Amino acid sequence: MKTSLSTLMSGTASLTELDARARDVFRHVVESYLETGEPVGSRTLSKGGIALSPASIRNTLSDLAELGLLSAPHVSAGRMPTHQGLRLFVDGLLEVGDVAQDAKREIEGRLTAKGLTFDSALREASNLLSGLAGGAGVVMTPSFESGVRHVEFVKLAPDQALAVLVFEDGRVENRLMALDLGVTPSDLIEASNYLSTRLRGRSLTEAGRDLRAELEAERQQLNEAATGLISRGLAAWAGGESDKRALIVRGQANLLEASALEDLERVRALFEDLEEKEELINLLDNVRSAQGVRIFIGSESKLFSLSGSAVIAAPYMLGGQAQKVVGAIGVIGPARLNYARIIPLVDYTAKILGRLLEQERS
Repeated sequence: MKTSLSTLMSGTASLTELDARARDVFRHVVESYLETGEPVGSRTLSKGGIALSPASIRNTLSDLAELGLLSAPHVSAGRMPTHQGLRLFVDGLLEVGDVAQDAKREIEGRLTAKGLTFDSALREASNLLSGLAGGAGVVMTPSFESGVRHVEFVKLAPDQALAVLVFEDGRVENRLMALDLGVTPSDLIEASNYLSTRLRGRSLTEAGRDLRAELEAERQQLNEAATGLISRGLAAWAGGESDKRALIVRGQANLLEASALEDLERVRALFEDLEEKEELINLLDNVRSAQGVRIFIGSESKLFSLSGSAVIAAPYMLGGQAQKVVGAIGVIGPARLNYARIIPLVDYTAKILGRLLEQERS
């Protein structure tokens, strides 16, 4: 069946700009390139089932290049899809099937093994996707958005306090925070009451923007020391320096193997990309805002603009009918990933993780 991945980012070209002949030639070029990694020439296409003369194929290839969908690595070489061309192919021509039964059994067997905790299952999922997809598997651990029940600041030293955040689902988070000298017990009480009143029953994401706006409006009404304390408390929980979400990356060695014929400088750039885990978390946060598989090719992601790599990722969810995205899982590899095979693998693995998380928290 032809995919209808409405969550995918659209390219600048459109299939409506291509007639049936151009579309057929384009599809053959991309499919051949994804299979072999080699540029495709007119002679190869004429022998591969396209009922056109090599001259007609060359003209069509030239037209596709003018649209920015194909490029030639060398003057005498054949054509290969650009990142824009790959995007157009994925959005409009790619046919995505179901996950093979043996792959389903392997995914379920390894992720639901007896005695495996959810944290261990996340690591196993990263390894699993790395092996099945032939790229690097990447998982972002869950970030829960339960409502807040209570906030309290406990002074430990003249320059340090313990921030205690109690959530409606029973979780308690404790964070050490720096204090300005001169902060008094009444400042701590004022900050605790302020946050407890305004956060109660709301998630940090929901309340963060409103609280910052209120702080600006009420700055003159609050003690200066208490205002600073509230601001630092928000930063500690809402994605500031103290945010310690884990990122699991497995199978980087596969990237070297998969890119054996690619420019080694681009492979080096990809490894540098993987070290920038903060950027990768930001990318997967983007995935969490979607309800299905997301694909980023080359410059569509700031993180992989230099290495020209691709990311196929999907969110895993919690909450039965009222689905709530809590994390993301995906595969990183060269732009010529086997999209038709990997997209359903990532999607199915994400669904299994969501089911496991639901069971653990029930």
